[in-house]
Amino acid sequence: MAEPIPLTWNEALSGVTGSISLAAWIFLLVPQLLENYKQGSADGISLTFLFIWFIGDATNLAGAAWAGLVPTVIALAVYFCFADFALIGQCLYYNALNKRQKEREDAVLEAGNEQTPLLNNGGVNSATAAPRAPRRSLTDVTDENLGLPGSRRRSSASRRRTTSDAPSTTLERILEEPTKTSAWIKNTISIILICLAGTAGWAVAWKSGAWRPTPIEKELASDEPIGAEILGYISAVCYLGARIPQIVKNQREKSCEGLSLLFFLLSLLGNASYGAGILFHSVEKQYFLTNLPWLIGSLGTMAEDAIIFAQFSWFGDKKASAVE
Repeated sequence: MAEPIPLTWNEALSGVTGSISLAAWIFLLVPQLLENYKQGSADGISLTFLFIWFIGDATNLAGAAWAGLVPTVIALAVYFCFADFALIGQCLYYNALNKRQKEREDAVLEAGNEQTPLLNNGGVNSATAAPRAPRRSLTDVTDENLGLPGSRRRSSASRRRTTSDAPSTTLERILEEPTKTSAWIKNTISIILICLAGTAGWAVAWKSGAWRPTPIEKELASDEPIGAEILGYISAVCYLGARIPQIVKNQREKSCEGLSLLFFLLSLLGNASYGAGILFHSVEKQYFLTNLPWLIGSLGTMAEDAIIFAQFSWFGDKKASAVE
């Protein structure tokens, strides 16, 4: 029977960071799903971003299965694909729902505009009749959207609000929407809980014998199929390219409204801990080259996440500061 491999600090840190990464990926899409549900809209997130990300997850699953990686890695890749389907399906549902609602409202507005001249010609004194409000374009600056970047993306429910209930609606919105400080406290607590859950999960796995250090010599001796490596690089390119449409969308609309900051914070935590788990295990050249596609896909996207965080600071926080 082979002697158990002693647990070094490097191996322990590799196991802990890998477990934290797993916890972050499991809960990654939950904040954005909840944000879309709360807003009743998915206008804030780019569908192109989600579709490219799904292609990256699909190629990651194919590469992991081809290379015969451990079952937990394959199971996580399958979970990613199902989670992507759930988020994409939710976005398509809200987009179709809000489009139909807007078409109905436009039809009612158009019918009202066509009937107004007939009523005036039928004996109504045009001098005493209430003036008809001019039709507004989505790009017009009004009291509703002044100072709120991206507020043109209002849900159909908000468009149905009347002037009579505006004060109470405004008060409800102020009470419901978190301030910048409370949002950061909530996000910080969520990140800490994810780290604690990942660390506790690794400790339980270590004590129960479900996790053991892997000798680097064994990993270097295993030959990875060239096809699996190619799929790994395709996955990395997809992960790197997926965020570009979202960055462009945020910059064009000067807004991050509708996006969950915690979604991108968990993505940053997952990518950072995943890359750290690989590098803590070993920095030998051959091992590094073997895992290079996954390192590029994880650590490379952190720079793009930094751009999105800057956009949240430039655009997204303006809305939060307005209700403080």
